[in-house]
Amino acid sequence: MAETLGSLCDKLTIVKLKQYHSEDKERLNSLASQELQLRTEIDEFVRKALNGEIPVENLTFSANKVFKKEGNEVRQINGAIGEVFAELAKVNCDLWHEQEKVYEFEKVPAESKDIVVKRLAILNLERNKCIDAIDRQFQSAISSLK
Repeated sequence: MAETLGSLCDKLTIVKLKQYHSEDKERLNSLASQELQLRTEIDEFVRKALNGEIPVENLTFSANKVFKKEGNEVRQINGAIGEVFAELAKVNCDLWHEQEKVYEFEKVPAESKDIVVKRLAILNLERNKCIDAIDRQFQSAISSLK
């Protein structure tokens, strides 16, 4: 996948979640390094976009998820970049906790298994909508500067 502001923001939220859930010093050091690398990459990406070094059409890379829409309704993701970034962080947090159930799926009551799987699917669709929304907002902001 081509890197976009949305994909970089997504990676950063996941690193922050890993930091929050880890106590291992070695892992935390590695994650701190990844965080710094991603923050630097985000700053560089924004700088290059502002300087016209990234063509405007390359600022988005839509997920183009192919899925049956009926029965898989996903809420609209709206707002400015900061608002959508915050929503992306929340969705990734929700995904983290739902995924935790899958690691011990045998403990999930049979009547709840379908709910867990469906929730994971919907959250992943929302995550992609957030990434795409960040990219579109950023592309629009850069385009308006030209």
